[in-house]
Amino acid sequence: MADFLQLVRERVVVYDGAMGTNIQVRQPTLDDFWGKENCSEVLVLSRPDIIRDIHAEFLQVGCDVVETNTFGGTRVVLGEFDLADRVHEINVAAAKLAKEIAQQFSTKEKPRFVAGSIGPTTKLPSLGHIKFDEMVAAYEEQAAALIEGGADILLVETAQDLLQAKIAAAGALEALRKAGKRLPVTVQVTLQESGTMLLGTEIGAALTALEPFDIDVVGFLHGVPYGAPWGHRGATHSLAFAIAVGVLVGLGIREISVTPVAIAGVKDSLSGIDSRRVQALAQKALEAGEASEVERLFRSG
Repeated sequence: MADFLQLVRERVVVYDGAMGTNIQVRQPTLDDFWGKENCSEVLVLSRPDIIRDIHAEFLQVGCDVVETNTFGGTRVVLGEFDLADRVHEINVAAAKLAKEIAQQFSTKEKPRFVAGSIGPTTKLPSLGHIKFDEMVAAYEEQAAALIEGGADILLVETAQDLLQAKIAAAGALEALRKAGKRLPVTVQVTLQESGTMLLGTEIGAALTALEPFDIDVVGFLHGVPYGAPWGHRGATHSLAFAIAVGVLVGLGIREISVTPVAIAGVKDSLSGIDSRRVQALAQKALEAGEASEVERLFRSG
């Protein structure tokens, strides 16, 4: 835990890219999916060579962190494929697989880490699609298996419903408590073009609601249209979110990091600049340690 969080404090940490599209490039057959089309999680059991190859490719180009192939690894999602009884097996296998590859690339000078991917499921608890206790139990079950498999980080990602994000965080933290371990916990929320989450939650409200949890990193994915100008509301709110967290850190209220999600080599929709440039700017801001510097750099692009 300490090594990863220390690295985050020192420089920009680079995660891997999309798992799903990389799977499709390799054209797995329906038999590879056990007849359960697009249930990518089963590939850690049926075609571990595919997943191993994807992890290795990301590590070969320098990524610091690879995510397990478990985005839909809760019983909520796997149950839709009649695989609810394989939750533990799939998540443990996915974490072990990623860990094996990460260790092969890890060195003292450049350690590599595995983030246990915990997706949003297909249910929105705020709309009554699933009961609170049922969802907490599902997330705790998945997190426990990822911990057992050797994940270094627990990554709650692509949350569109703030209540779902809080439930996932609660489940992950409870799994860690029961395992007697402490791993970094990241929660990423998804922002729509409007600058809010899907159900209308403002960024400030999301940050306030998540602050009481023992979360180490808050991230966001932004749904700002490609090439949107600086003045676009979603872009402005995305930056405001980053600065708000930065201010909390600066005031010593909470030590927490921010992870805006962009795709390497693709023009970042926040300001229309190449995301490699975003990484360089973020590194400068990190060194400067000031929210004002973050804003200046993003504005100047």
